[in-house]
Amino acid sequence: MDRILFGDNQFFGVNHMSEEKACLQAIRFRDTKAIIDVLDIAYDMGIRTFMCTTHDRIGKICDHVRANPDRYADFKFYPGMPYAHKYANAVTEYGMMGALKRFVPGSFIRTILKGGRALATHDFLGVMRLMIDSEMKMFEGLNTEVIFLQNVMTDMLLGFGFKDVFIAYSNYIRGKYSAEPGFFTMNLPKLLDILEECGIDNPIVCSSINKIGFRMCGGKEAYEKSIRERKFRPIAMSVFASGAIPPAEAIEYICSQKQIESIVFGASTKAHIKQTKELLQKHFN
Repeated sequence: MDRILFGDNQFFGVNHMSEEKACLQAIRFRDTKAIIDVLDIAYDMGIRTFMCTTHDRIGKICDHVRANPDRYADFKFYPGMPYAHKYANAVTEYGMMGALKRFVPGSFIRTILKGGRALATHDFLGVMRLMIDSEMKMFEGLNTEVIFLQNVMTDMLLGFGFKDVFIAYSNYIRGKYSAEPGFFTMNLPKLLDILEECGIDNPIVCSSINKIGFRMCGGKEAYEKSIRERKFRPIAMSVFASGAIPPAEAIEYICSQKQIESIVFGASTKAHIKQTKELLQKHFN
């Protein structure tokens, strides 16, 4: 993996500290060209990996990259799925049962209602494969060397203890897409425990890691201990705690955790991208 990854939260109105800022960003990036312009800035500064959701508009980014193979010869996508907001919007529009009927087979719904855990798990594996294939269509022909399970799904499965699904997901990503499975989580220590129980060796895990413990379930000390002692490939996100930590201070802390392999950040201006990249290059070794 590259050491520096570029994220997409800013393009789709996601800001964990300021709803006003999130709305302004959503307005600014409602035109896909505005997103491409920022990606081009990052790419021209040497950042080659775009960590993204499977938002419908990412499909237009994929089309643009496919249409310009010389320009983006070594561009990589790290998709994360499922895109939770898409399904949440469906619940708002169609109701819970209506949304379920739109996205999953009726047999799975009937199994859940009957309370058959083992059968539900078995059916869920088939649903999972269908959903992965559906959301990966937009990336056809592009470099997707790591494919992530989004934290909404990861942490739900973690809560239910569905180990079979973690194993099946990992095997399917490796077998069908010749890619590494990755996992987003809001509970790094607990996820590492269950992945170890599943026999998933040296997993790629992306989680919030920052100096003030922002969005770090279990506490900063538990994360630091896991990073120091556990065998996995950590990717740090939310390193600035949505602006609560000054950039130089945030990056100095992250880079002091020597086992962290990559850092993902989002930015919407050339100045911020340049500043962050230079700080990372200064401290990353």
